[in-house]
Amino acid sequence: MFSRVVFKRGTKVEGESPFWISFADLMSALMVLFLVVMAVTLIQVTKKLTIEEKSTLQRKQDIDVILKLLKKDALQDSVKMDGDSLKINLGTIVKFESGSAFIKPDAAKYLRNYIPTLLSAKDTPEGQRWMRRIVVEGYTDTDGTYLYNLRLSQDRSRSVVCELFAAPSAGETPLTESQLRQVQDLFLVGGYSFNTSVVTNNADARIVELKIEFWGVNEVKPVKNELLAIKEFGKC
Repeated sequence: MFSRVVFKRGTKVEGESPFWISFADLMSALMVLFLVVMAVTLIQVTKKLTIEEKSTLQRKQDIDVILKLLKKDALQDSVKMDGDSLKINLGTIVKFESGSAFIKPDAAKYLRNYIPTLLSAKDTPEGQRWMRRIVVEGYTDTDGTYLYNLRLSQDRSRSVVCELFAAPSAGETPLTESQLRQVQDLFLVGGYSFNTSVVTNNADARIVELKIEFWGVNEVKPVKNELLAIKEFGKC
């Protein structure tokens, strides 16, 4: 007789496909990895900022030590030390006649006696770390043209450095060769023509200032040029 025909339904898939389970696990793993990377990056950035902040604070503290040393000596020598602008005003000691870059003998002697103070500050641990150079800035009054006074201001700055290398007067302790090498390495000559900060008295405008410049936290110091150590000083 007729045989019984049985139709089977397709096998039912239990649960989710293994493929989708693996994909979900992969996404979770990537998310965890991303969070770990972000956490490590944040820690590194925070640590870097902390180190930079500490370096900046240490730089400020070291510069304060240098300035206190210079201010103390400045009070004894009657020169003006401005801690904000980092300038030493020699106007009370070194003054120029109108149109002249000549430094009087007494003022020249004072300069040779005072410069070791700056060099001693450079020789301190703080000075070795941060003192970059000392810029001799000459100024003029408002008489004459801009270019004439620009050259005159530079001549006045140069005169200051020249007097440091000049022969000492009788009874004066000369700068040692080591100190003169420091001057050669540390001092830079500049000029600013008119002294616009002083407009009421031309005599007070004809001065020189010593501006102290410091290295930045992340500045790379250049390799010292050994050629300067064997160069003759020459004469002005």
